[in-house]
Amino acid sequence: MATSSTSVKLETELKERVQKLALARKRTSHWLMKEAIEQYVAREEVREADIRDARASWEHYKATGLHLTFEEMDDWLAKLEAGNDAELPACHT
Repeated sequence: MATSSTSVKLETELKERVQKLALARKRTSHWLMKEAIEQYVAREEVREADIRDARASWEHYKATGLHLTFEEMDDWLAKLEAGNDAELPACHT
């Protein structure tokens, strides 16, 4: 994988905290910051995908009116939680 350098300006206090934690973890500050950025980006990508899915679901509902009630969904989830192999109820208007 190709890599490139970038710089990040940190307040002195944060830089010292990163260095202290890196020392405690027996890692470099670079490794610690890279790991933090990777985890943040992965988490935010999932969040963005969830938001896109929610918006698409809302648009689909507005266009079709198809839905399940809370009670229908709750009953279905209770069956699954109890270990039963339950079919998802059919959506309706």
